[in-house]
Amino acid sequence: MDPASIQALIENGLPGARALVSGDDGVHFEATVVASQFGGKLPLARHRMVYATLGELMGGAIHALALKTLTPDEAGNRESGTGNR
Repeated sequence: MDPASIQALIENGLPGARALVSGDDGVHFEATVVASQFGGKLPLARHRMVYATLGELMGGAIHALALKTLTPDEAGNRESGTGNR
């Protein structure tokens, strides 16, 4: 697996989402996902939404995925330095 493929899967599975994925060893990855669909959802529910876009790759081709999941408002606050995440 490679970061670009994971990014495409996430963004296709969550229309309108933006994903930034990194990982150098081909099995361990980190992703920051910004999606309006996360609004009103707890972190666990947000992570499950991302995992659902990756299906059977999780635990197989993708051994580990560290996630940061944000709504567009949370991402904007974070970029301006006023967020609490």
